[in-house]
Amino acid sequence: MAEREKELTAEEQEEAKNTASVEREEATENKEEAAGKAEAPAPSEEGKEKEGTAAEGDTKETAGEEETSPAEGEPAAAEEQPDPSKIIQKLQDELRLKEAIIEEYMRRLLRLQADFDNFRRRTQREKEEMARFAAEGLIVKLLPVLDNLERALAAGETDGTRLLEGVNLIHRQFMEILAAEGVEPIKAVGCPFDPSCHEAVMQVQDDRYPENTVVEELQKGYTLKGKVIRPAMVKVSVQ
Repeated sequence: MAEREKELTAEEQEEAKNTASVEREEATENKEEAAGKAEAPAPSEEGKEKEGTAAEGDTKETAGEEETSPAEGEPAAAEEQPDPSKIIQKLQDELRLKEAIIEEYMRRLLRLQADFDNFRRRTQREKEEMARFAAEGLIVKLLPVLDNLERALAAGETDGTRLLEGVNLIHRQFMEILAAEGVEPIKAVGCPFDPSCHEAVMQVQDDRYPENTVVEELQKGYTLKGKVIRPAMVKVSVQ
């Protein structure tokens, strides 16, 4: 047993020596690496400039690549732009269409102007004819009165009584025609004097009538549909 323990102790001592030797070698290597790093020369100014130039070159290349990338897309943008010839053709078509519309409007305007001129000439002619033949209807109605007057005159040569009857008939017929046309006599005798429809030619004293009253009618007055066409000539009483 004592010998066995001695052998184990000797082995442990050998292992301890080996371990210490390995640690010393590692420590020596670490020192050499540290010394090598400390002795390594610092980069010179030229090296720095070269490194800076290289970095700038890399940056420029990157920027060039970025700048060239839009150029690669230029054909696509050019393809999206409309064709100028097509635009011009479209504008010309629209212009021709507008010109056709304007021409149609001008034709219509000329036709309307011609129609208006014809209408104006026609109405002017009708107005002149109406003024020229305005009394035609009244004259046609008076012709039978003239016929009766001629008959009464012819009968009066042999019989005065028939002449008087004929004149009365003519007067009645004549007044009927005037009434049909809207002609009415103005009332005068016994009415208060009205300067709008009476024309005083004399003033007389007459106890039968109050002051400013028409006492006698010298000439009949007439109205046409309410309008005075001839005032009555009268005598007016005064006190």
